[in-house]
Amino acid sequence: MSALEPRVPQRSVPVPSQPQGGILGSAYRTLSIGIISVIFLIAFEATAVGTAMPVAARELDGIALYAFAFSAYFTTSLFGMVLSGQWADRQGPLRPLTVGIGAFAAGLVCAGTAGDMWVFVLGRAVQGFGGGLVIVALYVVVSRAYEERLRPAIMAAFAASWVVPSIVGPLAAGTVTEHLGWRWVFLGIPGLVVVPLVVALPAIRRTASGPVDTGAPPAAFDRRRIRLAFGISLGAGLLQYAAQDLRWLSLVPAVAGAALLVPAVRGLLPRGTYLARRGLPSVVLLRGVAAGSFIAAESFVPLMLVTQRGLSPTLAGFSLAAGGLTWAGGSWLQSKGRMAPYRERSMVLGMVLVAAAIAGAPAVLIQSVPVWTLALAWAVGCLGMGLVIGSTSVLLLELSAPEEAGANSAALQISDALANVVLLAAGGAAFAVLGGGAVGAGHAVSEGAGGATHPAAFLVVFLPMACVALVGAWVATRLDPRPAPAPAEPAPTP
Repeated sequence: MSALEPRVPQRSVPVPSQPQGGILGSAYRTLSIGIISVIFLIAFEATAVGTAMPVAARELDGIALYAFAFSAYFTTSLFGMVLSGQWADRQGPLRPLTVGIGAFAAGLVCAGTAGDMWVFVLGRAVQGFGGGLVIVALYVVVSRAYEERLRPAIMAAFAASWVVPSIVGPLAAGTVTEHLGWRWVFLGIPGLVVVPLVVALPAIRRTASGPVDTGAPPAAFDRRRIRLAFGISLGAGLLQYAAQDLRWLSLVPAVAGAALLVPAVRGLLPRGTYLARRGLPSVVLLRGVAAGSFIAAESFVPLMLVTQRGLSPTLAGFSLAAGGLTWAGGSWLQSKGRMAPYRERSMVLGMVLVAAAIAGAPAVLIQSVPVWTLALAWAVGCLGMGLVIGSTSVLLLELSAPEEAGANSAALQISDALANVVLLAAGGAAFAVLGGGAVGAGHAVSEGAGGATHPAAFLVVFLPMACVALVGAWVATRLDPRPAPAPAEPAPTP
């Protein structure tokens, strides 16, 4: 049986010989602080870069490629995820984590020194490769180093590590962008790499390095999966390029991208994922639906506020800050032991909240609607995401044997990144068709919304993503691998 085929779940074997205590107890304190610091770095980058992106795209004359600047990150991360999963399963998570952090920093430097939009996109692609290596390696660390009872708590801590960056990141990035320039947002972040390298890596070396079975010879890399990973990245890139270059000739890369993407997806994700089969396939599918719909919509929020409502980059980014708190709150709720029997129901509720937030966000296109309503709506959506994302991570590890944790974690992250690429491509294409490339043209950020306005270009992004999130609410009803019991037959009347 393949590691990614659906199977009746067997609870992962808890790590033996570990003393009792929480994730900050003496046995786990250094490791927890180290890996949380890595997540903190990724979170700070995401919130800061999102704030600076509208200004960077405008100065590089790349508004038409705005969605590509986000999706390039996810495109290359697909290859990084598969490579990291195999690397971590065979040699432990230490090396992919180290290489990933280095690539992440190099991509930031490339983007920060870019002279045109395509070089900027290249930097984002290098970042994505590093991010893909890092995130899967961290999941393997959690699977190997933490007892099963502690995994919901460490996932909640991952979510909580987004709180401070969500509040400080937009404010800091907006201030730097307005006074020093957007480039320093990218060039300043690599300095933060030193902290996770110093703190996390020694702790991981002690607790989670090396293969699962140290007595067995190291297994060779699965070359077929590596080829599929390359195919899925190249196919996603071609599809994204075709979506940004809206000409009949673009059908050629679109068809080539689909031809590469479809067989690669079928080979890398659990069988039955896109049929929403019960258990692991639906867990993986839900992760993609939730993350893809939410990130595709959120990527356009700062641009909408800057160009349509005249907010500064600082205020546009800061409008999403409350979401960090509510996301962490949702993740904390799902981590409580008493919530375990209601996990699937809470995930259905989470996806409904996400759909409502995405559908309500474009109300700010109406000038009489206060801008703060978007901040409120997004806080509600982030609460739903906290309930869903943390729970999918916990369920995935519950359904994975220890030796499968890397491959299955890679599948979860592939679903996440691939949905981001596809939905950003679709949203970016629709945005461009309805005049999005001209949004904000001819005026500086500080001049407000006095330039061209194209509200329909934003509506065609947000409303379809809300529908995708509603599909996720249905998928969340299929996470239990056991079908619901049939109702009992009524007793025959005598």
